[in-house]
Amino acid sequence: MPGYELIGEEEKREVLDVLDRGILFRYEFPDQRKGIYKVEEFERAFRRYVGSRYSLALSSGTAALKVGLASMGVGPGDEVITQGFTFVATWEAILDLGATPVFGEIDDTLCLSPEDLQKRITKNTKAIIPVHMCGAQARVDQIVEIARKEGIYVLEDTAQACGGRLKGKYLGTFGDMGEFSFDSVKTLTTGEGGMLVTDSEELYIKASEYHDHGHDHNPKLPRGLEGRNFIGFNFRMMELQGALGLAQLGKLDYIIKCQRENKKRLKEEIGKIPGVTFRNILDEEGDIGSFLVFFMPSPRDAMDIKARLDGQKIPNIYWYKNLWHYYGEWEHLLEGKSVIRSGYPFKNPDGSTRLTYKRDALPRTEDYLSRAITIPINIRMEGQLEGILEGLKRIRAEWSS
Repeated sequence: MPGYELIGEEEKREVLDVLDRGILFRYEFPDQRKGIYKVEEFERAFRRYVGSRYSLALSSGTAALKVGLASMGVGPGDEVITQGFTFVATWEAILDLGATPVFGEIDDTLCLSPEDLQKRITKNTKAIIPVHMCGAQARVDQIVEIARKEGIYVLEDTAQACGGRLKGKYLGTFGDMGEFSFDSVKTLTTGEGGMLVTDSEELYIKASEYHDHGHDHNPKLPRGLEGRNFIGFNFRMMELQGALGLAQLGKLDYIIKCQRENKKRLKEEIGKIPGVTFRNILDEEGDIGSFLVFFMPSPRDAMDIKARLDGQKIPNIYWYKNLWHYYGEWEHLLEGKSVIRSGYPFKNPDGSTRLTYKRDALPRTEDYLSRAITIPINIRMEGQLEGILEGLKRIRAEWSS
């Protein structure tokens, strides 16, 4: 899902527009910048695109997760439920606020199972983070319904599914807040960067203040003389990132169109391999087409197919052995490793155990991922698509014989 494939003249013009004025900070310097605020422009354009009332650009998707949870009041003593198949940032943000990540099983969407979610809610559950993994939808409408009945916040992790939809509604706009990532390999990229969207004025104001050292952004006062309702930190996006985001957002629909077309051609060929079944996509029209995920009948079959894909030099991912995205491979979480002298967040100051996680805690997730193979879809695959298709035909012939 690399938007970097399309970095061109539009991005150069936007960036040079910033450099010509020499103001890289998103706030202040009104005279020098001549009324041009690229980050604000990007925020406005993004919320128009997804249909939210408010948007806040941040320094990364990880920052957006932390700021979103902070605006919800998440902290020590709280539990936040998410899934065991996600990028590590999802649960790092929870831990960094002093809360406890609770991991739920995925279902055939490769996203959080609403059925399993229901079993993990306790009196301490403050928020739920469903993750729209690999460009397609979690059962977010069901998850939000469960959360509403329980009085629990929902923060959608839409880092891998920017531009995705479910039943015509953009992912990231179902819950109380939605988070997006624009890092170097995302569908829309600003190198680093992220976004929060919400329809809640209260959550937006809290997030905006928290992400900028607690400044309340009173327009009647010079910066630095504003009031503070609480402490915060620095998670601001700078003008160069906002400029890139504006240019990339204008290309997002084209990017998604290309990815979906490439995915369709590959899916038709892979579907001819005996035993292959595909991930459940809840809304094909809302899939951004960034990953093609298929299952084999057994882990052994999956490893065999992976070896054949490697032999044909066809790019593929076996999430079951992925160190960044699968619960069973998060050794720093499972072994309670911390840079902090006391061992926090896994240990208390007196050395007693605070949090532990068992490697075999998610058998359904393990079953799905041990049988799943993923082919990443690029925007410009013209030079390699025919070679991949020929390679798949050879694998099918070998597998069938």
